[in-house]
Amino acid sequence: MRLLSFITEIERALVAESPAVDGGAWETTRMVNFHHGLARLTLAARPGNELSVPGGTIFLQSFSLADGSLCMKASLNWKGSDALPVLAVYSTPTTHWKLEASRIATAWLEGPTVTATANAVEELASLAMAAG
Repeated sequence: MRLLSFITEIERALVAESPAVDGGAWETTRMVNFHHGLARLTLAARPGNELSVPGGTIFLQSFSLADGSLCMKASLNWKGSDALPVLAVYSTPTTHWKLEASRIATAWLEGPTVTATANAVEELASLAMAAG
């Protein structure tokens, strides 16, 4: 799965899983840097829409693992929250990319949770230990 294709699938899943609103529930902005394998999807509620999530960003990183397989890492962020959960998707013969995009969209729409904050702390700790 290509980076731009995957962020498009996440955006489609967000629209499909959000309440039906004339003109759509979200205003989105995308940025993709293919050279670095990075993408950003910024979401804001359209004016006049009362949504449970205040808006925020999904950062996506694409990279190859040591065995040559692809990994996509999504970092979720919400306005006014310190929670930064990270969801990884590993390319395997059975990976269903649309389902994984929907899983990321659902996690973002659920908003920040205490568990998300704990996961972010664990992720940062493991990265710090790996860096030595």
